[in-house]
Amino acid sequence: MQKVFVTGAAGFIGSSLVDRLLADGVTVTGWDNFTTGQESFLSGALKSPSFKLIRGDNLDRVALTKAMAGADFVFHLAANADIKDGWEHPARDLEQNTIATSNVLEAMRANGVRRIAFSSTGSTYGEATLIPTPEDAPFPIQTSLYAASKVAGETLISSYAEGNQIDEAYIFRFVSILGERYTHGHVYDFYQQLIEHPDRLRILGDGKQRKSYLYIQDCVDAVLHVTRNHTAREAKHHTQIYNLGTPEYVEVNDSISFICSSLGLTPTLEYTGGERGWIGDNPFIFLDTKKIQATGWRPKLTIEEGIKQTLRWLEANHWVYEARSKGHQ
Repeated sequence: MQKVFVTGAAGFIGSSLVDRLLADGVTVTGWDNFTTGQESFLSGALKSPSFKLIRGDNLDRVALTKAMAGADFVFHLAANADIKDGWEHPARDLEQNTIATSNVLEAMRANGVRRIAFSSTGSTYGEATLIPTPEDAPFPIQTSLYAASKVAGETLISSYAEGNQIDEAYIFRFVSILGERYTHGHVYDFYQQLIEHPDRLRILGDGKQRKSYLYIQDCVDAVLHVTRNHTAREAKHHTQIYNLGTPEYVEVNDSISFICSSLGLTPTLEYTGGERGWIGDNPFIFLDTKKIQATGWRPKLTIEEGIKQTLRWLEANHWVYEARSKGHQ
């Protein structure tokens, strides 16, 4: 890959990927509508002559097609990732995840771009009966609009690949990603509460939900490792799916312990009750990562290390909370 187009370039994962691509000598065009992305995450990239930032929305297919001209690889990372509040804005997942993915694929077709990597989610497995859950597990009933929209995006991409409209499609089903530039999720929420009232912490559900997490740099390592060294073009199907995560999981209560011990706090814990934190929450998500590990990739940080690294970044970057309160996050 020489000239790369990244959707969601100003986001948590997107900006981290942009930095790594530029460091590796790749020419990058970043595309973002800044509904959740932060231009400050691209401060380093904007100093590079190999980077161009274009403000635009995936729902504007004409502008998207024009912006993508000249690219030879697309990393499609832009999405609405707010799972918890999906039913408050039911059209958002459809528009920003599914229709947006269709527009990206059509922009690729118009420009002759035939390689794509897509950020999907382990939530597509719903309440899996097989845990750890492998890539070939049968899809169950979906439990969130977010996951349903990602499944639709995956199937669109695989249809284009099998229909000979693109040559290589890489679908990465992530667990929750942690690390620098993290601006939503349980560590973000818990730390925000503890800033406001360090003596108490409200936890959605019973705290026994079991989840897996992956550090951002390990995530970027995995995506680049696969897309550079394991071509889908040579496989039976031109769509290759990889689970991304660590070979471990923790309870929410474990995360609370890591966070509170790091901060030196002993708050009173207030549970809302029930095994789910919200409608559509899956009480146990743990992905089988043997396929990605068979390629030679391994995560460098444990979940505990990733949580603590995230917390340190949040402690040093309180501005992300101020940005959200002002409606820029």
